[in-house]
Amino acid sequence: MKRIILSIITLFLLLSAISLDVSAAKNSAKLSKEDIAQMSDSIDTLTKKIYGRALLSPQDNETLIGIKIKLDNQMLMAANPALAPLYYKAGTIYRLRDMKPEAIECYQTILENFSDTALAPKARMSLEQMGVKVAAPTSGEESEEGEDSEDGI
Repeated sequence: MKRIILSIITLFLLLSAISLDVSAAKNSAKLSKEDIAQMSDSIDTLTKKIYGRALLSPQDNETLIGIKIKLDNQMLMAANPALAPLYYKAGTIYRLRDMKPEAIECYQTILENFSDTALAPKARMSLEQMGVKVAAPTSGEESEEGEDSEDGI
């Protein structure tokens, strides 16, 4: 009985969180070129710190999380190819910080939404280097039938 109640509560919280994300995405304006440039500069600064072996401050972590949230909210509205480099750079930061699930999510977003960009092969290679099995994309009817199977992670 406790499991059923906990499952119902978990489901309710999950649905609430999803509806908040969707409503926040709808309410937020489309990212401008200036917003994308600012996020790119912030990610470049964080990358320099990591390569320089500097520790990220709580503010740096907050910046990275904020960028990821903005990217994900924008993706809920429409996939913009200008976001692919930001996802790749964020994935690299997460990978260098040993935050594998977050890195996988960033790279997988590139493969799923920006497969025709030059970053898709790099994202695939990064996933393979992390030991993630990347399934070859399927097309047409095979794609619809394969949705119930493993997604390559």
